[in-house]
Amino acid sequence: MEAYQAAFVDLLVRHQVLRFGDFTLKSGRRSPYFINAGQLRTGAAIAGLGQAYAAGILRHELTCDLVFGPSYKGVPLAVATAIALAKAGHDVAYTFDRKEAKDHGEGGWFVGAKPEAGMRVVIVDDVITSGISIREAVALLQRTAEVSVAGIVVAVDRQERGRSERTTVAELADELDVPVRPIVTIREIVEHLHGRTVDGAVIIDDGRREAIEAYLAEHGGAV
Repeated sequence: MEAYQAAFVDLLVRHQVLRFGDFTLKSGRRSPYFINAGQLRTGAAIAGLGQAYAAGILRHELTCDLVFGPSYKGVPLAVATAIALAKAGHDVAYTFDRKEAKDHGEGGWFVGAKPEAGMRVVIVDDVITSGISIREAVALLQRTAEVSVAGIVVAVDRQERGRSERTTVAELADELDVPVRPIVTIREIVEHLHGRTVDGAVIIDDGRREAIEAYLAEHGGAV
């Protein structure tokens, strides 16, 4: 695991973005862990988040003119990522969408830089479950201008099956012909945290590891 990934996992744990227990997901599945990026509520936390997304973009060499975050959770992601990229010497534009097009003032669907023909866009989102929000984001961008989506970066790949035996992330990458890069996968998180203490507490003991492995054995997909 790269240093930025390890720092990112510890950030998720400290701010209870990543929690372990027994949770019912929107899909109805019961999961031994849950991810809620809305827990990152301070300037330092959002700065750490942006640094991780920027590091992921740079590590995977995703050429970017514009960072797009789907509303609403993608709004702070886009802003924080653009700030972190600027600090790393890559000053790029950012934008996010409105839930409804504005028909007065500057109008339109976007807040921030408007997508323009020829732009290379990187989409940032928290977690891909069904992939619906990402498909909608790509469609909106491509309806607006002849942009190219250079990549999609998400916080965590849950590594669950999509419509086939493959993971949703793998299916989405093939369907859209776009690289989809998680900052970390759930298996990387388990490997990093198993038996380790964060702020004096063991986050993933043997029991929690077994529960996650059993969940992935039932719901996980091939890469």
